[in-house]
Amino acid sequence: MKTAAAVVLALWAALSTAWADNWTTYRIPESGTSVDIPASLFTELAGKPDGYGQQFRTSDGRADLTVQAVANQQGLSPAEFLARKDPPPGIVYKRITPEFFVVSSIKRGKIWYDRCNFSPRYVHCVLINYPATEKRQWDQVVTRISHSLSGN
Repeated sequence: MKTAAAVVLALWAALSTAWADNWTTYRIPESGTSVDIPASLFTELAGKPDGYGQQFRTSDGRADLTVQAVANQQGLSPAEFLARKDPPPGIVYKRITPEFFVVSSIKRGKIWYDRCNFSPRYVHCVLINYPATEKRQWDQVVTRISHSLSGN
């Protein structure tokens, strides 16, 4: 029984990886922000966020990704920055460290995930929204995006 479950999990992981099979590195030169994004999923440009960066979406509009860098002129900590953003109530997951914060929840059938890393001059963020019904498919994608986020 355990072997069958392991095979199913391995197959699911392989399918999820194949689903996002074409990755590229998106860079924001002004801030040094860098992040891996699945170009095979986020095929459409969707606008510009505040500060520097780009918004992307899937061709069917079911998911979107924002890569953003904003100046941290006041030298806010992750906790202070998050508090000023006035996040909505009901956050399901929140982690705050001296170097970054991550918050996530569900709103109107979509999971929203925000991660912001802090450097001396900039806050480097990824914001991802995707259908809650597709959570398992998106888990590895979101993890790779989140872990690849960097900046100076």
